[in-house]
Amino acid sequence: MVIDTFASALRYTALHPAFTRAFRFLAETDLDALPTGRNEIDGDRMFVIIDRKEGRGRDGARLEAHGRYIDIQYTIHGREEIGWTPLGACTAPDGPFDETKDIIFFGDAPSCWLSVPRGSFAIFFPEDAHAPLAGRGELTKAIIKIEVT
Repeated sequence: MVIDTFASALRYTALHPAFTRAFRFLAETDLDALPTGRNEIDGDRMFVIIDRKEGRGRDGARLEAHGRYIDIQYTIHGREEIGWTPLGACTAPDGPFDETKDIIFFGDAPSCWLSVPRGSFAIFFPEDAHAPLAGRGELTKAIIKIEVT
């Protein structure tokens, strides 16, 4: 898991070969002009989901994890808060892993909460369970999904 401001994003490009392209996309794209939902970047290898939602608060956020994709969650507007815990510490799966949607949910509580204000991002790898949308108020965020391969 990584959390930082977008101004420091380039220091993380060595972590995955597609991170340079992902951060360039965030820097060069008018994210407000993108429609809500999935937007293509490179087919199933990399795409962005634009969320425009009300934050659920800590009580409404659920831990989730992915096996196929890394998430770069970038806050465009609002003040996001995301819970985190290592996947290996999760003991209460809330249903089976959904291969089609690449997601599993957990009933566990996050071990910590991360503030991800406007202009900041968090990177979650498959070993990171995370509980997004724990902020309050209207949030707009871009979630870049990058295939792990």
